[in-house]
Amino acid sequence: MAILTEFSEMENYIGLEYKYGAFNYKPLPVVLEHGQGIYVYDTQGKKYYDFLSAYSAVNQGHCHPAITEALTSQAQLLTLTSRAFYHNKLGLFEEYVTQMFGYDRVLPMNTGVEACESAVKLARKWAYEVKGVPDGAAKVIFAEGNFWGRSIAAVSASTDPSSFNHFGPYVPGFVKIPYNNIAALEAELQDPNVAAFMVEPIQGEAGVVIPDEGYLTKVKELCSKHRVLFIADEVQTGIARTGKLLACDHENVKPDVLVLGKALGGGVFPVSAVLASDEVMLTLKPGEHGSTFGGNPLACAVAIAALQVVKDENLAENANHMGEVFRERMRAIQSPLITAVRGKGLLNAIVIQPFDGNKTALDVCLKFMENGLLAKQTHGDIIRFAPPLTITEDEVHAACDIIENTIKALS
Repeated sequence: MAILTEFSEMENYIGLEYKYGAFNYKPLPVVLEHGQGIYVYDTQGKKYYDFLSAYSAVNQGHCHPAITEALTSQAQLLTLTSRAFYHNKLGLFEEYVTQMFGYDRVLPMNTGVEACESAVKLARKWAYEVKGVPDGAAKVIFAEGNFWGRSIAAVSASTDPSSFNHFGPYVPGFVKIPYNNIAALEAELQDPNVAAFMVEPIQGEAGVVIPDEGYLTKVKELCSKHRVLFIADEVQTGIARTGKLLACDHENVKPDVLVLGKALGGGVFPVSAVLASDEVMLTLKPGEHGSTFGGNPLACAVAIAALQVVKDENLAENANHMGEVFRERMRAIQSPLITAVRGKGLLNAIVIQPFDGNKTALDVCLKFMENGLLAKQTHGDIIRFAPPLTITEDEVHAACDIIENTIKALS
């Protein structure tokens, strides 16, 4: 109990995590207690603009009343049955999500990494039973710089040493090619044993890396030509984040397999999903894949409410407009610290040049925090900005004032 008396309240909470938790994250030194809309508040009552949105899981804003109402109402009725029995919410969710995104069927899971793993597993099954790939020979192609979690399969697909070092041996049958490189993809697709190409339409964790216009269109054409499944990992870019319902919608491209997560749960409950055609999804038979919590009543009620908020509040349109305002403000900042501004919708990033000897984007984020805005660096020199999609233009400008004043003070 000594730790409770020796430190301030904030230091106590951090100290407890330091003493009892695994060191698999390195958070900014702020302890949050509650949130509403685009704002979060620490244990001392200080207010911050949330410009991370739990890596785009809180697109609809913190504690959205319609989503929390769906959560609390369903929690008082039935939360979990497992898939050993039917319940009265799953079919409603399946109908809602398949009709909204235009697919025949959905496989409900819980987290983004589970959904991506499920998509890879599904692609292999399809390759053996439909395409005719010899058993055990199926390959899945990934783009370098990808990030879809830290499971063994996810790190096997990774090209980031911090993700894969000392976690081998790795999953076989994974091929990695440069992102945004059609020639490299076409070369690998000559192999008849390729089952799928899984790619993020915009690479989020890599630093909001946007491919050339037409890249996704060509990917779809090539995959169709070679009878390979195009899997779009829209866990972070989906649910209106980039100014369209899906990032693929910017090129009017429909993936063969769509992976959703994060904002599908409205920031209050983990929900993910894999959507596909009958031809792909019906290769799965009872007992071949599952999840105790996947498709549970609570998740289904929350996901329907979360998606309805996106529709009712026109969040894709708002993200598109507010993103343009944000990038215009960022590009207007006159500072040698910023070497690039990029983004689409409300998924944006700035690249920070090291300054004052060895200071980096982390130091900038710490100053943002002091000034009332929360963002997080990635890959050392990149700061990603992804506020809730409910943000107004006045709020965008107020947040941009904090960013601009902070950057100028550090320049």
